[in-house]
Amino acid sequence: MPTLPRHLPSPRSRGFTMIELVVVMVLITIIGASVAVFVRPAIVAYTDTRDRSALSDMGDTALRRMVRDIRQAVPNSLRTPAITCFELTPTIAGGRYRMGPNAANNAAFVDTSQPTTSFDVLSTLSRTPAVGDFVVINNQNGNDVHVGSNRSAITAVATPTSDQGTLRLSIGSLQVSPGYSGGRFQVVSSAEQSVFYVCDNPGLSADGATGTGTLYRIKGDFSAAYPTACPATTGGAVLATQVSRCRFIYDPNKGATQQSGFVYLELALTRNRETASLSHGAHVVNVP
Repeated sequence: MPTLPRHLPSPRSRGFTMIELVVVMVLITIIGASVAVFVRPAIVAYTDTRDRSALSDMGDTALRRMVRDIRQAVPNSLRTPAITCFELTPTIAGGRYRMGPNAANNAAFVDTSQPTTSFDVLSTLSRTPAVGDFVVINNQNGNDVHVGSNRSAITAVATPTSDQGTLRLSIGSLQVSPGYSGGRFQVVSSAEQSVFYVCDNPGLSADGATGTGTLYRIKGDFSAAYPTACPATTGGAVLATQVSRCRFIYDPNKGATQQSGFVYLELALTRNRETASLSHGAHVVNVP
């Protein structure tokens, strides 16, 4: 059987020709250019949309939480030491109390001519107060509830007869404002007497790609002194990160009277040079 000479290569060991290599390189270049022109923008658009959606969701959740607390706060309790933070006193329940005597059933009522130590609740509360929680009546100014001139701790919770009310609350001696005829009260939890929302270090990173701020919700105790600056954020719950801009503006006299306030909340979050800017306005009923 004849064999090929040693100096001749086997047909099976042949490589690519120069022309074939050039054709492959041209095809790869065309494919790469097509990917760069058509595919990359779609990928970038997808990642940008994903970032904006995530930022919008985080910002919207934070704004809704703030507005919920504002609307459930003790009337006139908002305090705003700076444009990047505000304080309020959240409530866990509220209702109406008996304002006058009822000789037929010996009910407990609020007599504004003398200190009150117990009263019957006439409405159904969304949450039953506990001993140690606070009753607040007729809060006309932001500092009143913190100073303690219109609040008192609950010392006992009882259930009276059905013709007396839904609950009977015993409290430390409290002089309700003489002449107050609203008959309303709020309940503040002993575990959450004050809440601060603080937007800490808002801005952009050096390259302008990412927000540097963080939005915190901070629980605290009553403080008689009106705050002059935003508090430290140590131990606060994080509501939003990558905050590039924020503004919190409260006007207690937006309507014809002080009973109609308005709060404006603005929040911008930035990630990978994509920014989601959100704002929310809410009317605040300040009727105590």
